[in-house]
Amino acid sequence: MDNERIVGVTSVTWRGAHRLHVVFDNGDAGDVDLSKHLRFTGVFAPLADPPYFAKVRVDADGDTICWPNDADVDPVVLHHWVTGKPMPDWAGPIVDAGE
Repeated sequence: MDNERIVGVTSVTWRGAHRLHVVFDNGDAGDVDLSKHLRFTGVFAPLADPPYFAKVRVDADGDTICWPNDADVDPVVLHHWVTGKPMPDWAGPIVDAGE
């Protein structure tokens, strides 16, 4: 990923349970199990239910994934989770919501 550019999501496909296949506008793509990254509390609580999680879509305004309750995941963080590539220098560290 270009260190100066915010990558966007172009498509997302539900793969069952909490797994997704995500394609980014820079050509990167891959699968991610969001149960390994999200706590299903607060705005993410409904996502614990796989049929609700399956309602994932690309948010046309934010270039990321979202659900009907407006829960979303930052596209830069999502790119890191999907590809394993480092976060851009300007993005800073990922902070656990429980800290």
